[in-house]
Amino acid sequence: MSIAAILKWLETTALAVQIRDSLLLFPLLEAIHVIGLALVFGTIIVIDLRLLGIASSERPFHKVAADILKWTWAAFALTALTGALMFLTNATVYYNNFYFQMKMLLLLLSAVNMLAFELTARRTVSQWDSARSAPPAGKRVALASLLIWLGVIFAGRMIGFTATRPTASAPANEIELEELFK
Repeated sequence: MSIAAILKWLETTALAVQIRDSLLLFPLLEAIHVIGLALVFGTIIVIDLRLLGIASSERPFHKVAADILKWTWAAFALTALTGALMFLTNATVYYNNFYFQMKMLLLLLSAVNMLAFELTARRTVSQWDSARSAPPAGKRVALASLLIWLGVIFAGRMIGFTATRPTASAPANEIELEELFK
């Protein structure tokens, strides 16, 4: 089965049709998605600023991380779920949209960046946990994280301006009205 066929199938599932045809479901999903993204980014900023020594520097890193990361993961799960549900409604258009592709690439890059933190600064956290900031590797990861997530937000916002759903032909009377106002 080709990717195009899978995308078309996704768009025709009962769930996709219900979301797409509902007056309220898609906007509700979009609102929840934006709130979830704000929580993801907001909590990531707290962690990144702690690593950079700009905020919460009086608290040990492990305490900040323990308090914050559970909210980050919960918000990320909510955002991923709502994003997937919105994707279903117009899968072909989203899949082929440059900004959607960039957003997915940046999300993948954020995972690689998180892995880089786990393999470097996180392994030595006991040595710098109470220090004002993380070692250079932790600072680089924090700065990269901030830039990546700003890119995710920008790309996500651009999707709304560049992805349109295919429309059926307008009824004849609507076409005539459009002609009058040109």
